[in-house]
Amino acid sequence: MGFLKRTNKKFDYQPRYYKGEGSPYKIEHKLDKFRNTTGKNKGLKTKFTSAINELKNAEKGSNKTVVYIILVLVLIFLYIIDFDLSIFFTK
Repeated sequence: MGFLKRTNKKFDYQPRYYKGEGSPYKIEHKLDKFRNTTGKNKGLKTKFTSAINELKNAEKGSNKTVVYIILVLVLIFLYIIDFDLSIFFTK
């Protein structure tokens, strides 16, 4: 009854033309090496503080651009839902 006791076959596949270092199947983002928040699994507090530090050290122009885009999208959303801005102003 040898046909009931099957073991999984293991194949040691090597890509034919790959001559680089490491595994060619490892998926990694291009910018991960420049970020502080990626890498080892850290605690929640450490991840949060490193994200805040990375945000503070980022270029100021990109942060302003993101804020402007968000502001425009919020105003477009308020226009679409017909939000009345007069509630913020007293007579």
